[in-house]
Amino acid sequence: ARPFPWELEARAAGAPRAGSDPRCPRDRRALSGPGMFADRTAPGADVPSLWRSARSARCEAKSCQTGKISTAEAAAQSHTARDAAVQTEQSKDAVQDFQQEVQIDYTGLLSFLQRVEDAVIKELNKNWKSHAFDGFEVNWTDQDETVLCLHTLSYPEAQDQSLQVTSVSWNATGSVIACSYGRLDDGDWSTEKSYVCTWNLDRRGLNPQHPDLVVDVPSSVMCLAFHPSQPSLIAGGLFSGELVVWDTSRTEDPVIWRTGMTDDTHTDPVYQVNWLPDTKHRNHARLLSAATDGKILVWREERDGRLALAEGFAIVAQQIPHSTRLKKVAWGEAAVGVTSLSFSPFDPAVFVVGVEGGFALRCSASAQGPALPRPGGAAPLRAPAELAFSPHAGPVYSVSCSPFHNLFLSCGTDGQVHLHSMLQTQPLFALQLSKKYLFCVCWSPVRPLVFAAASGEGEVHLFDLARSTQKPTVSLKQSESDCPVYCLEFNTKHTQLLAAGDAAGTVKVWQLSSDFTEQGPREMSHLEQLASEIMD
Repeated sequence: ARPFPWELEARAAGAPRAGSDPRCPRDRRALSGPGMFADRTAPGADVPSLWRSARSARCEAKSCQTGKISTAEAAAQSHTARDAAVQTEQSKDAVQDFQQEVQIDYTGLLSFLQRVEDAVIKELNKNWKSHAFDGFEVNWTDQDETVLCLHTLSYPEAQDQSLQVTSVSWNATGSVIACSYGRLDDGDWSTEKSYVCTWNLDRRGLNPQHPDLVVDVPSSVMCLAFHPSQPSLIAGGLFSGELVVWDTSRTEDPVIWRTGMTDDTHTDPVYQVNWLPDTKHRNHARLLSAATDGKILVWREERDGRLALAEGFAIVAQQIPHSTRLKKVAWGEAAVGVTSLSFSPFDPAVFVVGVEGGFALRCSASAQGPALPRPGGAAPLRAPAELAFSPHAGPVYSVSCSPFHNLFLSCGTDGQVHLHSMLQTQPLFALQLSKKYLFCVCWSPVRPLVFAAASGEGEVHLFDLARSTQKPTVSLKQSESDCPVYCLEFNTKHTQLLAAGDAAGTVKVWQLSSDFTEQGPREMSHLEQLASEIMD
């Protein structure tokens, strides 16, 4: 047999042949025989295996210990998005069917238009002449439903004397607010000093506790009214019965006219003052004052700074129409105290007065009948009362004629608001708004169905009759102390502003939302419908 390769390698290295054993005597003799052979000890043979080294090299990468595996995360969300239409294309057959469906019969259409032409033109002409949308403007802006308090104004010196804000008035530009300080509750009325303060809300650096002008007045000021066209003139009625006109542009001596204490002057506090246009002299104005002595007097300005009596009226119980149920009073108490007055915007000769007896009276400046008994004075007094409306349960404190319709509001100590038509004695509705007194009520100058009321519970109530005739739309908290709110006035120039004065001596200027300043569609027709209803 052929020897294996490793046997040949062993023989070359001097290894014994297979099957021989050096320990055997015969073999030992052969090795140690005479001649060329001699005994010796051969070192051990080391035969490296080429096969194992080659196999080991091929399996070097195979290890039972795994190496460290590194990982990484990456977002799979793409950063951009794209839309693609998924509408399948129409087949040619479907397109042909669609085209066949929309074929127009022009001959039939022409025949139809000719038949309806006269009727369409008639309706278009009728719509052209319609007044359904007169005064309506489309509001493309978003509605703002918030009401914010922009300013809280006060005069600390007046507050230190515990004086109250008795009246507020906006000037002709709508940028200046004036308030009068006095006292509507118990106090020493005859000697109480008071103030008239003004703030220009457009002035930079407005200090709400530092008025731009402070006028000292020796008697409580019960009411104020800015001139309708001259921004610096303001009239005030005093507790003493006097009437005073100030020019706010004069800082040294702002008094320019006053009635003084004469036989014609009111003998009771003046609770209402209004500017009237002078029909004879366009550049002049007359003043009207109403007081709880029952007199309504009209004054004209004189060159010497004096206000002279031009004409006057007196509310006398015996001369009020007999359809009313005024309680009988003694002749000495025949005069009915006037607490408020408002002119109709539709007839300058018609005005409504509120009286202490709880009635609202419709009066006429054109009345010629004399007031009885005839008091002495520079001008004879006339009896203006024409109609008495259903009474409140207590004195009426405020009346306000609507600038949009022949309606008026009244409120008083019974906490009710009455909505009246000038043409009927019963109210259209009577709303119990407060458990305490209501001191003032005022129509919005821009929204026919919106009015505000001031309560003795310290709240200003805003009504939108388009939403509800039973409850206020918004009730604003004037102060945290729940002190009464005595006076209100809307700003006719900046119609989003409403001023309110309270017993704590502060004036708050509220910014109304667009819901209360922008007229809605068919609002006038809604008011017409409301006016035509008669309360059961």
